[in-house]
Amino acid sequence: MTVHTVVVAAFDGVRLLDVSAPLEVFATAGSGYEVVVCSPDGRDVRTSAGLRIGADLAVAAVTRADTLIVPGAVDVERCVAVAPAVADLAARSGRVASVCTGAFALGAAGLLAGRRATTHWEHAAELARRFPAVEVCPDAIHVRDGEVWSSAGVTAGIDLCLALVEEDRGPEAARAVARDLVVFLQRPGGQSQFSAASRTPPTAHPVVRPLLDAVAADPAADHSAPVLARRAGVSARHLARLFREQTGATPAGYVERVRVEAARMLLEGGASVTGAAARSGLGSDETLRRAFARHFGVTPSAYLARFRTTAVDGSYS
Repeated sequence: MTVHTVVVAAFDGVRLLDVSAPLEVFATAGSGYEVVVCSPDGRDVRTSAGLRIGADLAVAAVTRADTLIVPGAVDVERCVAVAPAVADLAARSGRVASVCTGAFALGAAGLLAGRRATTHWEHAAELARRFPAVEVCPDAIHVRDGEVWSSAGVTAGIDLCLALVEEDRGPEAARAVARDLVVFLQRPGGQSQFSAASRTPPTAHPVVRPLLDAVAADPAADHSAPVLARRAGVSARHLARLFREQTGATPAGYVERVRVEAARMLLEGGASVTGAAARSGLGSDETLRRAFARHFGVTPSAYLARFRTTAVDGSYS
């Protein structure tokens, strides 16, 4: 087996998990990968968590990388500062990938111009502002554009590296790594960074908050508008107004979002379409199909076909 060299570019202030996650994925993938850590001057670096990471060599000593991984930092200016070193390394690398705010290093190095990319949701607008030639995909888990890859915040680096392993060795190898690490393999690159509940604006409203919690706790229960209104002790019309003010959705719209999310998780866990429809509260196969079409633009079966891989077809990962 040809040895694939993975170089992780570390620097002071780097996020620990942005470095350790790729190291774990590729080390677990086996002897076909040689993983090394470089730093600007070859010295150890101190992570944002305070832990020191030993560097194997300096940037200038890297002769070739099949894959270059650029991790991020809490302070994006630290990422921008290492852009010259990243550009230097990229010129000697096959493919380049960023984790979290490492995208700012790629952007400052000119590697994202005219490409699609993603980063931590909290920094997506800033990435787009600083680098207007980049098409920022703020909600994606990871994005592939040619041989340049980028991923969302922190743990999305695991998803990214599993996708890289899948491209190199196929889905079975990636699944084996995911099983060993006890992580979730099949988050396709274009899947949202957030669940339905976490996409909902936070609210402590005394009427709405208990209802949101009840829906999330048991999506399959009766959450029709009249039932929710009775539970809250308000009229259905008043409840609809409160929901729009607090969540930006109608009660029915919010309930459907949570149920679709529950159905998606059930399908990913091995449930049949019929089982997922019943257990999520959507009821019938047809209702589930229509809801999936509205929210994901695909049928449940098409979604599952894509879910079986990390979606490295170039469309979003």
